[in-house]
Amino acid sequence: MNILILCTGNSCRSILAEATINALAPEGIRAISAGSKPAGYVHPRSLALLAREGISTEGLHSKSWDKLPITPDVVITVCGSAAGETCPAYLGPVLRAHWGVEDPAHASGTDAEIDAAFEKAYRILRGRIEAFLALPADVLADKAKLKPELDRIGLIGA
Repeated sequence: MNILILCTGNSCRSILAEATINALAPEGIRAISAGSKPAGYVHPRSLALLAREGISTEGLHSKSWDKLPITPDVVITVCGSAAGETCPAYLGPVLRAHWGVEDPAHASGTDAEIDAAFEKAYRILRGRIEAFLALPADVLADKAKLKPELDRIGLIGA
């Protein structure tokens, strides 16, 4: 199963999700992230957080959805709503879900407050990823069963 984690800039949330899925998923599940308007860099706080979690950051980079090396089976958007973000709409024939998380790249305040915003986004995404990876194989293999589960998971931590 190929999973595309999609947002606008592909510098924070989608990168966190891509790296976490690839670190935790069993063989046969692969994630890639991309953005409709890629920032061109991975936010240094995202890389630092992943390193603290013991998750490899090797090869992570901001990518455009125009040049995907895989065809996704599932597309998960992670754009937030509080800032009025518009999520990109992937038009291919795939299963879609929305797991909205506010963008920590827009956090302001002290270093500790900004780090807390990144931590919060990561914890929400990780909880959802763990719930997804805990789904039974028969659910993962059946799009009709998987879609409502993806939608339910998208509400965890919201």
